[in-house]
Amino acid sequence: MSQQIHVAPVAWLSAEQTAAWHAVVSAAVERDLPGRPSPSPKQVHAQLTTAGLDSRRLFWLATETDGSVVGVAALRLFDSAGQGHLAELELHVHPDARRRGAGTQLLSAAAFAAQVEQRRSLLTSAIDGTAGDAFCAGRSFQRVLTLHQLVLPLAEADDSAADAEHPGYELAGWTGTVPDHLATTFAEAKNAMNDMPTGGMDYGHLSWDADRVRKMARVLADRGDTLLTLAALKGDTMGGFTEVVIRAGETRRALQYDTAVVPAHRGHGLGLWLKASMTRTLRDTHPGIVEIETDNADDNTHMLAVNRRLGFRPQQIVHEYQLDLPGA
Repeated sequence: MSQQIHVAPVAWLSAEQTAAWHAVVSAAVERDLPGRPSPSPKQVHAQLTTAGLDSRRLFWLATETDGSVVGVAALRLFDSAGQGHLAELELHVHPDARRRGAGTQLLSAAAFAAQVEQRRSLLTSAIDGTAGDAFCAGRSFQRVLTLHQLVLPLAEADDSAADAEHPGYELAGWTGTVPDHLATTFAEAKNAMNDMPTGGMDYGHLSWDADRVRKMARVLADRGDTLLTLAALKGDTMGGFTEVVIRAGETRRALQYDTAVVPAHRGHGLGLWLKASMTRTLRDTHPGIVEIETDNADDNTHMLAVNRRLGFRPQQIVHEYQLDLPGA
């Protein structure tokens, strides 16, 4: 006879609860994505203890009557001026405990908390064809964006574009926080991300300034992550940039973060140049990293073409879902 499942909020996660959270996530990844590495305990701990820039997090655990943790949920509440309407949900249920109501109870608790916080939109993501995809489709979520998740084996990358001439431009690179003399122009380039494709997502608007880009770098450093940035400069102006993150404890894979070219500098091949140059930087400075993961919206045809030129391979399709919350 299966045990009753109880869902409760957790104000602070103990070491034991963090380990249980990792166990649930790992079991879910192993079942839904066979062959894909699960996040390490260190990465899960960093994620749970560092909310992210201009946001806070709430947590729930689903437990059986014997205290075993069988489901977890985290709600990220965005507090920046352009995203105060938004919340983001992460939810996992252990495969052995699915179809017993844990996911439904966790979603109900998180959605209610989001409404209390006066949020109108709840976002989450699910990989195509998985249990999470079916869960969202069956619970009033709307599919608002489809992403192509891609992986580039660095040993096979076509980085020849790194040798292309770009008269008037030069590359600048740094690890961690942007140098002070580039902070303002970097923030201006970051604002070019606001025209990225977001489908039907109620994503809002982010405004970057020098202080915000420094804070973002500090958040990643607090997690133990390594942030690498390359920028294309034209005099004192940044025409574009690309960022890659190596998560704490990671030994193989880097994650592509933002890549953007400022509208006035588009049409010169800067995006391809920057990303090809970053593959060389990774090989030279972090030889243990053998691949880069990225994702692109299915209507971001330009960046998809750039990534395919570099040699990125399809890994999976990810759907972004949105639940419109009443009364916000």
